[in-house]
Amino acid sequence: MPATHNIVVIGAGGAGLRAAIAIAETNPRANVAIVSKVYPMRSHTVSAEGGAAAVADDDDSLDEHAYDTVSGSDWLCDQDAVGVFVAEARRELLQLEHWGCPWSRKPDGRIAVRAFGGMKKQRTWFAADKTGFHLLHTLFQRLLAYRDIVRYDEWFATTLLVDEGRVCGVVAIELATGRIETILADAVIICTGGCGRVFPFTTNANIKTGDGMALAYRAGAPLKDMEFVQYHPTGLPFTGILITEAARAEGGWLLNKDGYRYLQDYDLGKPTPEPKLRSMELGPRDRVSQAFIHEREKGRTVDTPYGPVVFLDIRHLGEDLINEKLPFIRELCRDYQHIDPVTELIPVQPVVHYMMGGVHTDIDGATTLSGLYAAGETACVSINGANRLGSNSLPECLVFGARAGRAAAEYVQTVRSASSAAQAQARTEAQRLERELSRHAEGSDRIADIRADMRATLETAAGIYRDGPTLTKAVDQIRVLQDRFAKVGIDDHSRTFNTELMSLIELSGMLDVAHTIIESALRREESRGAHQRTDFPNRDDEHFLAHTMVYREPDGTARVDYLPVTITRWPPGERVYGR
Repeated sequence: MPATHNIVVIGAGGAGLRAAIAIAETNPRANVAIVSKVYPMRSHTVSAEGGAAAVADDDDSLDEHAYDTVSGSDWLCDQDAVGVFVAEARRELLQLEHWGCPWSRKPDGRIAVRAFGGMKKQRTWFAADKTGFHLLHTLFQRLLAYRDIVRYDEWFATTLLVDEGRVCGVVAIELATGRIETILADAVIICTGGCGRVFPFTTNANIKTGDGMALAYRAGAPLKDMEFVQYHPTGLPFTGILITEAARAEGGWLLNKDGYRYLQDYDLGKPTPEPKLRSMELGPRDRVSQAFIHEREKGRTVDTPYGPVVFLDIRHLGEDLINEKLPFIRELCRDYQHIDPVTELIPVQPVVHYMMGGVHTDIDGATTLSGLYAAGETACVSINGANRLGSNSLPECLVFGARAGRAAAEYVQTVRSASSAAQAQARTEAQRLERELSRHAEGSDRIADIRADMRATLETAAGIYRDGPTLTKAVDQIRVLQDRFAKVGIDDHSRTFNTELMSLIELSGMLDVAHTIIESALRREESRGAHQRTDFPNRDDEHFLAHTMVYREPDGTARVDYLPVTITRWPPGERVYGR
């Protein structure tokens, strides 16, 4: 007999845990399950360093936080969603405080805040530079108070069950045993994070392969704004490990090979009365990453075996401040670069960090399929538009995870049980997985080869700068990769922790996600935020003040449509920050 629950949450990071808690708070009698391909405390939320944004002080306001987010998004966010977000972010962070999150403090005992890129005011709450670690610990400990919540740790959801436009469960495989299980549910919430691993160089953990996006896309829900891929300007070479923006918030400088603070030469959209040299490193991530490319073209970067780099300098901050507020940065530099940032420069380069796009949802996390919700980085509400401001992502997980949980808890009180058609789909999926497990290659192609070629295609065509001919070529390249994938096989046919089978299933979804990124970028003939077209260098509000919506056709092709941006208060204007 299949397992049955009222609600299944896929993913156990910040959004997933907050959604599950919200369900339990809203309807304590609801039967809730969490399906996660890793133990919850290994979810990628744990690696977030810098902080979480919310209005904290009397000299800040919800309107200012909202406007910074709207302007930072290059006017592609939905302003009604932003209004909800800024209003509820503070409540969520205070709730974490009550649950035990150890926010850093000012000398007078109040919660400390720091500056972050694109923000006019200091509104980023932090717990040293291990904010995600403490946030996830707090949520997980809170979850344990609800003993009736069932956890499927190290289970991989492979498909959504859909009957007449209504999602009514999932099929998942237990990694430890290879057991395939049908899990029926009245609602499903996808909280599986982003898809940075479709690119070769990313801050994202290996688990962030876009699984949830692919699940929703294949089930018939559109993906939104997939062309907007955020590069973080300061990743460690080779590993891609993030050096948090908090380092620059505390006063770090970006230097080129001549020791020159090169950002003063670029238009970061920041008319400000502050001394320019003091604050320029906190420009929006898209523009700071773009400035790196220009420095490279001018020959002002330093070549390394892992590509060109510039340097982040925090030496002048002093050992005491670094140990107090940036201890994890010092640890990362020592362990992975064998340098001490107290006395040495940190080599950095832009690295894929975050997806602004994702599964299309409303402000309650509902998708276009009844019974299917999404929250966190896997979703696109949209509050981030064409560029996410640093420190907005953690409160986004909390705010919209909670809203999706509450909405799903109310929804399941009105629906009928899953039909026999859903169970028939589950049997078909189980048969498919059994075939995949016994699948032999038709040629010499390997999973790793196809994955590497996909990543190279994405980096070349959909990196920091794009152009039409390269994107057009990439569409064909992805199709070729999908044809190659159909012939690839696996050597490991065992059932116990078969990581090769897992990689095969992940790659199938990654190719679909990569296809949506390329198709979306090709059709957006303008430059906006993280999407920069060298053949269309200007922002075009007349034709592209709209969300890109990608639908999967029955034959596997992508259909692209557009949805107007919701503007409630601020019409499109010049991007500014720091004023």
